[in-house]
Amino acid sequence: MNQYFVYILLCSDNSYYTGVTNNLERRIYEHENGFDRKAYTFKRKPLKLAFCETFNDVNQTIAFEKQVKGWRREKKEAIINGDWPLLPELSKNRM
Repeated sequence: MNQYFVYILLCSDNSYYTGVTNNLERRIYEHENGFDRKAYTFKRKPLKLAFCETFNDVNQTIAFEKQVKGWRREKKEAIINGDWPLLPELSKNRM
């Protein structure tokens, strides 16, 4: 059975990068070694793996990655810290 990963990297400028892959070790290596000069992470090294979630279904993986990419920083930090119960509260509109 194939495994897929949604991951969040903490970049050297304190920003987050969210990605998806079927080979986490290879993908982090590619980020760290600057395989793509146009990549968001290229000038933001060193990088730290802050979060990783494993999926067996590629469609669920892609859907979750798109969802997380749309989140503001507070929601990303909630899942990084394992505070999944905070998500509903953080999803409410800010005033």
